[in-house]
Amino acid sequence: MIIDWQNKKVAILGFGIEGMETARFLQKKGASVWILDKRQKEYFEQDLITEMELLGAQFSFGKEYLQHLTDYDVVIRSPGVRYLLPELVAAKEKGVVITSHTKIFFDLCPCPIIGVTGTKGKGTTATLIYQMLQEAGIDAFLGGNIGTPPLAFLNRLQPSSIVVLELSSFQLQDMTKSPHIAVMLMVTSEHLDHHATHEEYVNAKRNILRFQTTQDFAVINRDYPASNESNIETDGEIFYVSRERETNNGCFALHGKIVVRRDDNDDEIITTKEIALPGKHNFENVCAAVMAARLAGVSKKYIVSVLETFAGLTHRLELIREVDGVKYYDDSFSTTPETAIAAIESFEQPKILILGGSSKNSDFTELGKVIRESDSIKAIIGIGEEWWRIKEELGTMNQESRILLVENAETMHQIVLAASKIAQKGDVVLLSPACASYDMFKNYKDRGEQFQKEVLGLA
Repeated sequence: MIIDWQNKKVAILGFGIEGMETARFLQKKGASVWILDKRQKEYFEQDLITEMELLGAQFSFGKEYLQHLTDYDVVIRSPGVRYLLPELVAAKEKGVVITSHTKIFFDLCPCPIIGVTGTKGKGTTATLIYQMLQEAGIDAFLGGNIGTPPLAFLNRLQPSSIVVLELSSFQLQDMTKSPHIAVMLMVTSEHLDHHATHEEYVNAKRNILRFQTTQDFAVINRDYPASNESNIETDGEIFYVSRERETNNGCFALHGKIVVRRDDNDDEIITTKEIALPGKHNFENVCAAVMAARLAGVSKKYIVSVLETFAGLTHRLELIREVDGVKYYDDSFSTTPETAIAAIESFEQPKILILGGSSKNSDFTELGKVIRESDSIKAIIGIGEEWWRIKEELGTMNQESRILLVENAETMHQIVLAASKIAQKGDVVLLSPACASYDMFKNYKDRGEQFQKEVLGLA
């Protein structure tokens, strides 16, 4: 832990929201701050650069931004910068301290932290927990990979506060502390464009558990092997969640109810039909949130109040509009095959899918199988560079007429127009691409916003 930042020469890698907040925090502590980013200066808004310069920060932009890391006392890695980059490894070997915004916050936070990680569901689960805490009158804060970088609210925290952090594998990879309540959701294949191997990715996730003590709690999804097998990593008391089976000391969805079981005593929280969140896959996120909230001391009535009203985050299976009896759903946050499968299985109605995008080195085998075996998918609008890999997994279905394949749409206007011409009353149009977005859009938000704009513009 670094106690004294005065006159420390610090390099912050990445000029994003977290990097800016880190710079503000360290400049108040007396550090000399440089912000390094591989993108060119023209990429950024001049107002943001000017603000940082007025605070005393200096900049280095461009591809050579990692060349002189040994000139600094401390290097602060942003989540998008690989922890095992050769330049970072070399700097560490020369005695440079490598840390991150998240690590600094964990060192300084005066109150309990609830951390949430997983391949998908992190934002939804973290937001549910946060709203349950707020509903109960607890001084709660939400940050991390969602919302506000936590150093921004550090000075507002009291020992009685509770912080909920959504934590990505990038943020967890170099952690040496774990949250008081660690929530590990589904862990499948993801971010192999950033992590060298699946094992590296899973190992990074497990840092959320690895440094817990016997005074801490772990909430683990037991429906996925990589999550379930992480139980050996924690010394905390373990509570399991599942939407497939009963579990002792945990929370599960079964027979249309969400149930918390502790010491063989069952507490029925809510029926699944009363939950505002769409999709059966969200039952596991609900179970995780319920379990974490109960461990944090939130009573049942506040939990139920949130579950009856919280309908989800934007771009996460979000109902945009119903036009002539056709419902249009924005699930642009779906960037993996697993989340696309969950979205497909959330609706029994006839579906027009929008699939494809840029590569994350995903395996589309299971997605292809789900599509081939589905009797409710009537059409697929295939987009982006990965569509052709998805199409290969559809196999002989390509020659059949059961599912209409629409290809070569190059803009969101063309995509939505094509879907609207196919859709009939009672159908669902589902943007759940199973891929990243960078070939056609700025990011998943841009993709979702363009989808929403086109849907809202339909006659």
